[in-house]
Amino acid sequence: GRHSMLPRHVQRLGRDWITHWNGSQILALNSPVSNCMRWAGHYPPWASFPLPVSADFSTNWRFPPFFGPWRQFQNSNCHLDNYTQSCCFHLPHPSMKSEGEEPLTKKRRLSGQHDTSTPEPETNLSNQQDVSCLSVAQNEEKHGSKKGTIKRHWEYFCQQSRTMKISENKGSDQSNTESEATFDFTVMSYNILSQNLLEDNSHLYKHCRQRLLFWTYRFPNILQEIKQLDADVLCLQEVQEDHYRREIKSSLESLGYHCEYKMRTGRKPDGCAICFKTSKFSLISSNPVEFFRRDIPLLDRDNVGLVLLLRPRFHCKANAAICVANTHLLYNPRRGDIKLTQLAMLLAEIASVAPRKDGSFCPVIICGDFNSVPGSPLYRFIKEGKLNYEGLAIGKVSGQEQFPRGQRILSIPIWPKKLGISQNCVYEIKQQQKEENAGEKLEAEKLDNTQEIVIASEKLSSKLRHHFKLSSVYSHYFPETGIPEVTTCHSRSAVTVDYIFYSAANDDTAAQPGAEDSFHGGLKLLGRLALLTEKDLWTVNGLPNENNSSDHLPLLAEFRLIER
Repeated sequence: GRHSMLPRHVQRLGRDWITHWNGSQILALNSPVSNCMRWAGHYPPWASFPLPVSADFSTNWRFPPFFGPWRQFQNSNCHLDNYTQSCCFHLPHPSMKSEGEEPLTKKRRLSGQHDTSTPEPETNLSNQQDVSCLSVAQNEEKHGSKKGTIKRHWEYFCQQSRTMKISENKGSDQSNTESEATFDFTVMSYNILSQNLLEDNSHLYKHCRQRLLFWTYRFPNILQEIKQLDADVLCLQEVQEDHYRREIKSSLESLGYHCEYKMRTGRKPDGCAICFKTSKFSLISSNPVEFFRRDIPLLDRDNVGLVLLLRPRFHCKANAAICVANTHLLYNPRRGDIKLTQLAMLLAEIASVAPRKDGSFCPVIICGDFNSVPGSPLYRFIKEGKLNYEGLAIGKVSGQEQFPRGQRILSIPIWPKKLGISQNCVYEIKQQQKEENAGEKLEAEKLDNTQEIVIASEKLSSKLRHHFKLSSVYSHYFPETGIPEVTTCHSRSAVTVDYIFYSAANDDTAAQPGAEDSFHGGLKLLGRLALLTEKDLWTVNGLPNENNSSDHLPLLAEFRLIER
């Protein structure tokens, strides 16, 4: 009678077994399910459904069958907390692990064992129907710090660098005597994980508790990270258009940012954004780049890039400028031809935006998710400025797969002439316009004939080049141990795919070999926010987790502008 609202098999379970449990396995009344109930993946054969167990003993949970389909339950008028406020059990289970340990599926993967467990049913995590999760996140913030926090420390390369404490807000101290005649600024690159892509690829997040995947839980965490790190320039990837329009843009504007956004051209409703502090920079130009070309079969993907030309507001010459680019290249490991072409299009746009009047380039910063690993041909092309791709298999371009499935060899040239981009990654059309002389037709014809010969010779060349001598902010391996740094970590992999590249000044001691002969001016790397190892991240159950609500880590660097 007292438990008439419970399903009959729950009542039967209580009658048959409650008397046999010891004092530590008690019936907890009036406790909300979000705080105390987790559903174990393993249960004894006599139970017709998974037993509820203590939150301290499980990293994963799912609703038992008697609650019915999750979507149906969400749309009903019955609220889960009300329904279970008198039927929440604490049942310690010896097979469950604490939240800080790796999930069982992850341990099997690392040890080479085959995971035979049945995958959980996929859950649609529509943000409009899960507003209650916001109150959960806010409640946790109010009642104490969240569990499982990993500290990232700041690494300095210059003794003159201003002290930067991540836990405190930086003031605009460019007027201080120590920073006179210099311009220091910070840049962040962050893939914030589009909610749409999260739901389409839910198999990557089996290790996560479902409530941590709701946008209403994730966005406050992401915004808090941005506030805490307080970068002067933000390069964000996977920015979902409706979220950007409704809340991301206004939230960032309230923090003093001006935002530029480029949405992908296809059906995926996300894109790239570059946001900068108006107290540090003014906008000279904003240049979106679309990698989709309807008339070129190779370029049938909807990735985009964004290139901004910014003018510093302090202690710089009147014509000083910094070019900041942001992109998210194609993921597909077997289409290195598309990745290289997209990269060439981005570099061509930068080459058209960044030139000074004297023919040199202003300092360049390129951020993004390149879906390529350190040491891969695509990575080496960015850093070394050249790549001979003759005989290179398309599946090896990005280095994402240890045993690449794409064995087709890259064609020479990779992209067709009508794309209008040379093997030097510059726009050919603009070169032609510079060479044309409307007043001298004969000279123009000679130039055109010469250019045709040059283009014909380029077709036979398998060498790509670009004009920028770039360094990577991160070294990708920990020098003491040789263990790889990680920028993304989920159920399938943990690897580096996110980068901040920059044109290093001649006296930049942090620059990698090959960047010493960079521009006469440039950027000096003062410091960076250290990355983590895969092992570090699995101590907090990978990504996303309680505190980090993307499957990528934010990258952060501090630069000093060195003028010519």
